[in-house]
Order: sequence, then C-alpha cells, then structure tokens
Amino acid sequence: MSHITVLLTEAVAALALERDSTVVDGTVGSAGHAVALCAQLGSTGHYIGIDADRVAVAAARERLALVAPKVTLITGNFSNLENLLSSSHVEAGTVDAVLADLGWRMEQFTDGGKGFSFRVDEPLLMTYGDPSDYAFTAFDIVNDWTETQIATIIAGYGEERYARRIASGIVRARAIAPLHTTGALVRVIESAVPAVYRRGRVHCATRTFQALRMAVNDELTVVENLISAAVRVLRPGGRLAIITFHSIEDRLVKHRFRELAEQGATIITKRPIVPSSEELAHNPRARSAKLRVISTPVKTNE
Repeated sequence: MSHITVLLTEAVAALALERDSTVVDGTVGSAGHAVALCAQLGSTGHYIGIDADRVAVAAARERLALVAPKVTLITGNFSNLENLLSSSHVEAGTVDAVLADLGWRMEQFTDGGKGFSFRVDEPLLMTYGDPSDYAFTAFDIVNDWTETQIATIIAGYGEERYARRIASGIVRARAIAPLHTTGALVRVIESAVPAVYRRGRVHCATRTFQALRMAVNDELTVVENLISAAVRVLRPGGRLAIITFHSIEDRLVKHRFRELAEQGATIITKRPIVPSSEELAHNPRARSAKLRVISTPVKTNE
C-alpha cells in the first residue's frame, strides 16, 4: 500500500504562502506536502525539505526535479533545524512558514527493514536514521533495560494498560535468549496479555511498538526542540503548522502553543483541524490526525 498524505489541502492553506515565500518542510516523507507546497511558490520562492531518512530525501529529489521554486533538500533531524538551515545559508528570521507532519510513510513500515512494523519479522532497530547514529535501539531497550524502565516507557509513551505484564514477559523471555527480531517480541507480547486483548480490534503489540519507537527516537524532545527552533527561524508573523497522530504529541503541541500565545504568538487554530469525512472515507488511517497552527509575534514600533 502506498502512502497517502494526510490533511494535504488544509495544511498547505494554513501556511498562507506567497509566491516568493520561503517554507521549511521538516518531514519530507513521501513528498506529498512538498509537491503541494512547491505548487504555491513561484520562481522566487524557496522550498526547504528535511528528513532523517536518506531514502525519502532521494525520492523527493526526483519528484521535485522540475518544480518552479528553488529547492533545498537536507538529510537530518528537524530537531536540529537551526543548524541545518544555517549550513544551507538560510538566516534565522527569514523563513515564512514551517510544516511538520509527524506521521509515517507507509514505506517505512514495509520497506525499511528496521522493525517498525509488528506485521513483518525484522531486526529490532526502530531508528529513523542510520542506527550507528543512535545511542541505543529497540534491541537495547528490550534486552538491556530493567523491567521497571521498560514498563515505564510502555505505559508512558504507549499508554498501554498491560505495560507491567509485557515488561515482565520481556525480561523472562530474554533470560532464555536475547530478543533480536520484531517477531520474537510480538510473541512475547501476545503471551503476556489476556486472550481477549489479543483478539481486539487494535493489535496487542501496537502500543508497545509505538512506545519503543518514541523512546529510540526521543520523539517528544524532538518535537519540543522543533517548536522552539521554528519560532526562532520564522520571521515575525510567520506560521508553524504541526500534524500529530496520537494524543501524547497533540497534548505537547497544544500546551507549547498556549505558552507561546502568552508570549505574543497567535494561535490560528482555536481547535485542531481534523480530516474531513471525505478524506476518512478515502484514507481511514488519517482518523487520528490533528493539525494545529500558530503564528509568531508581529513586531511593533512601540
């Protein structure tokens, strides 16, 4: 199944781009937003795309080869936004809009080979970028961390009700043999939770895999850093739009936007924008998406 870009029209419209705007796309992904953003820009516009996945950046380069605006593509994590832009000679305070889609490319699940999906048996890595650049991987968490540490992240990041049972099962299983693959971990999870939970609409490993992925990639800290950096690189009145896909991220974005509003920023979306019924009919995976938008303070002469 190919990736379908979520809230495409709404996100692009929310950024209110002009033909000569400079826009940063913090998560290039499958380049769905990238193509639509470039269509809003003229020859004097500048699209800057960032992604930790080298495959995504290479694919985007092909898709954007013939667009009108200047295109700069960067392999890196958007938490380092300021440094990445500086290395590309983009000055702080000159960016008109920043977009970050915190969702997934379907290809990361099916073609990545890093263990993001519990439906295929792959090495337990779960790193967005090169595993050698990470302090630890999912393998390290399940095989080296204490039972309490594992239970804490599964409960905190995954909001998993059976976090302690799953953590206990992991520790018992690894005492016999290390857990090297997603398949081995799924079997442990299935044996640790009640039978009725295994038969639920949502796969019983979903929340644990989400928690491991978030821990490996330090996702909440990354989003915090992105918001802080985006405010510094945007011009006065510039816009930041973030699309989240689960409640933990959405709460973080909502609270940070409120803090920024107290400092003079303007919240554009009083309530988050969610997919229309038409979009959900076409792409049910979009059901949890929420778009929030804020604009930076406009300087006055007072």
